[in-house]
Amino acid sequence: MEQKKPSKEVLSLINAYEFLVKGIDTKARDNVDDRAYGGVVRAGKGLLVESMAKSLVEIAWKDLGGDPQRLSLEKQTVRISIKSEYIEKIKSLEVKEYIKKNIGDFYYTLKTDVHVYINGKFKVAIECKAYTENAMMKRILVDFTLFKQLYPDLSCVLLQLESQLGGDYSTNNGVKYGSPSTHTLLSYFDVDLNIITLLEGERKVDKPIHKSEYYKSLRVESLMTALEVFKKLLR
Repeated sequence: MEQKKPSKEVLSLINAYEFLVKGIDTKARDNVDDRAYGGVVRAGKGLLVESMAKSLVEIAWKDLGGDPQRLSLEKQTVRISIKSEYIEKIKSLEVKEYIKKNIGDFYYTLKTDVHVYINGKFKVAIECKAYTENAMMKRILVDFTLFKQLYPDLSCVLLQLESQLGGDYSTNNGVKYGSPSTHTLLSYFDVDLNIITLLEGERKVDKPIHKSEYYKSLRVESLMTALEVFKKLLR
């Protein structure tokens, strides 16, 4: 099947990626403190992926012919209330009564990087990472599990520049077989996680892509694949 020609919006994402990633090192070096350097690099990449996620959602929605007024990316904090079953299992009567008496205060606030609403309904939650390894995957899966307590039909996406999950997540294979460790973690959570990796090749700690000698190009094919995933979720 012939792939659709990329739009100007898709090509502009590649230009933005090149401009920002190639400029991160220069900007970071303006900070003489080593810790500040690392912070600038992390923040720059994090904001880049979040911005790309929003753009990909908007492009996918436009390609589907969706009304822009029906789509919202305004991030709203979600309150996860304490489970009544947990309260009943508390052995201390004093603690149990205290929680019941102050039940309105017992909640956990939760949000992820990008929230996608259609007609006011929370449709897709997107976690954005410069890279992901499996220790980070555990936290992501816990957050999405909490979200699904309130929104059981919510679609969950991990959008990452690079992968450190092992396996073939960093390839452009049509079918990704994943990695043993990641699949094992996924097996313990009731989350159908869509993992999208934009750059090919497993992340190497000693070869950061913001260094010119290790720079990786963002390919049109990767963005088009990501767009298809978002179209499927938004349809």
